[in-house]
Amino acid sequence: MQTIPTFLEPFDLYLFGRGEHWDLYRILGAHPLVQDGQEGYRFAVWAPNAGEVHLAGDFNDWNYGTMPLYPVGDSGIWAAFVPGLGKGELYKYGIRGADDRVVYKVDPMALYAELRPGVASVTWDLDNHAWQDDVWMQARRDAGPPLDRPVSIYEMHLGSWRRKHNGYEGYSPFLSYAEIADELIPYMLEMGFTHVELMPVAEHPLDQSWGYQTSHYYAPTSRFGTPEEFKRFVDRCHQAGIGVILDWVPAHFPKDDWCLGRFDGSALYEHLDPRLGEHPDWGTYIFNYGRHEVRNFLFANALYWLREFHVDGLRIDAVASMLYLDYSREDGEWLPNMYGGRENLEAIDFLAELNRVVHAEFPGACMIAEESTAWPGVSRPLYAGGLGFTFKWNMGWMHDMLDYLRKDPVYRPHHHNNLTFSMLYAFTENFVLPLSHDEVVHGKGALLSKMPGDMWQQQANLRLLYSYMWAHPGKKLLFMGGEFGQWNEWNEEGELDWCLRQFPAHEGIRNLVKDLNGLLVREPAMYLSDHDWSGFRWLDITDYAASVISFMRMGHGTRPLLWIFNFTPVVRTHYRIACPGGGMWQELLNSDSEHYGGSNAGNDGAVRAEQDHFSGDHYLELTLPPLGAMCFAPA
Repeated sequence: MQTIPTFLEPFDLYLFGRGEHWDLYRILGAHPLVQDGQEGYRFAVWAPNAGEVHLAGDFNDWNYGTMPLYPVGDSGIWAAFVPGLGKGELYKYGIRGADDRVVYKVDPMALYAELRPGVASVTWDLDNHAWQDDVWMQARRDAGPPLDRPVSIYEMHLGSWRRKHNGYEGYSPFLSYAEIADELIPYMLEMGFTHVELMPVAEHPLDQSWGYQTSHYYAPTSRFGTPEEFKRFVDRCHQAGIGVILDWVPAHFPKDDWCLGRFDGSALYEHLDPRLGEHPDWGTYIFNYGRHEVRNFLFANALYWLREFHVDGLRIDAVASMLYLDYSREDGEWLPNMYGGRENLEAIDFLAELNRVVHAEFPGACMIAEESTAWPGVSRPLYAGGLGFTFKWNMGWMHDMLDYLRKDPVYRPHHHNNLTFSMLYAFTENFVLPLSHDEVVHGKGALLSKMPGDMWQQQANLRLLYSYMWAHPGKKLLFMGGEFGQWNEWNEEGELDWCLRQFPAHEGIRNLVKDLNGLLVREPAMYLSDHDWSGFRWLDITDYAASVISFMRMGHGTRPLLWIFNFTPVVRTHYRIACPGGGMWQELLNSDSEHYGGSNAGNDGAVRAEQDHFSGDHYLELTLPPLGAMCFAPA
């Protein structure tokens, strides 16, 4: 088997040089081709500083020097056609760098990869699935980003949601993409989540990295099946009315000798200077966002998942680490920008341009930033000076609420500000309220185990947290297992503790999440004005002594909802709260219902508004359940 020089279109090379080839993954990498009447595979890789590049694989017994690639002009690309080579062959590039050292590298644009512990790339095709989700995709394009629609996201790790139980040595414990779809889709529909967010599915060799140290940016992980099987998974979700969001990691990549780092013997994808090019916390390289070809690699990768896999959005990990040159660095460990500041101007431009391109190419797709600082305008439009993301995770709300609820209720009056502070900035961004995987690992404990008190109070506190989260402005995200009150913190080496569902208290928590999602979808006041003050009004935030707060959720032309929360384990009777109108008010939800594992304290399902004789204002006189939340609407 031999290699033959091959042709690349000059216009493709021109666009790549400008960093603007959105279909770059169809040019570089390994692709089936018919050349001079022969079927085979064309290989193309960018390695401008290499002395020579050779193909190695099972087909030549991994011998370096027998199958050369040929330089394509002065583009820095090496390419060759291999007649007779078929789908499913393992391969790497043997690259001789400027130091004369040969290193075997995986293909940066490989469409499929070997199952770990192997790391080789695999020849594969791209157009391998007939999509059946036209109705979903057209509706997404027509509707645009879901700013004024209900969004409740179920965050999950594909490898540890459920596992096979009939394993033996050498047998994969993982469900396939098809098996996951068989179980996940009915569960999502039952629970009422609108979207599933998958922790990174791009190939990664280490299970414990959860996918955040990506080795093959264009290859869905082989742990669960082939690329076309992942496409079928997304297709089935769409046909069932479920959106799919992927975690995406353009902030850093691993240093392993066989992947992107020092790819052609030089700092090609990363900066050479460790003050710019290395993450001290994670032991990884940082992309050089100022280099056209590197930007193109990442731009095309984002578009690849959106175009070829029909995903509905990307949640970008660790955005804060991209924005700041001094992120997690001491003085002397970072280089200022051209103006002497700590802002990473190249990364800022990269993110803004990425969002512009994605929203132009895929109207209705979501770009979500995990950004943990007070950087202004993350989810504001580019024309307004923002970064152009659709949503930003509200990390401040998450930390304030968990800090508050960890405290024994006797101390909560002194920390009342934790409940209300988020509303000072709630509409400065388009927020997602996250209770994510990061809060239930590394010794932090599961959400339920963070709560104080005896077992009943812990469960009531968790139900109270979920009720406040769903009532609060912003879209919702909950990590798997939280919906039924997992006791143990998440462990990627096993499945969730599904056995807890046999206990009524845990099933009660799940029933509450199910009903909160149902309320979110049924009541437009819960989502229509999620991102401006017209959808929210405080009723009372001053009763810190009783740890009680109340507010209204409103939507244009829809009935208002009145929410009231009691953050103490005390039943409060004859508690008066203002309401905007008379008549009967129906109790839509009570987190203390026995259906959810509560004590069933409440108001018999409805209460009549009374009128104050002096002011003429209306009020409700309520029984507030212990550690409980209630939602009322005009009957």
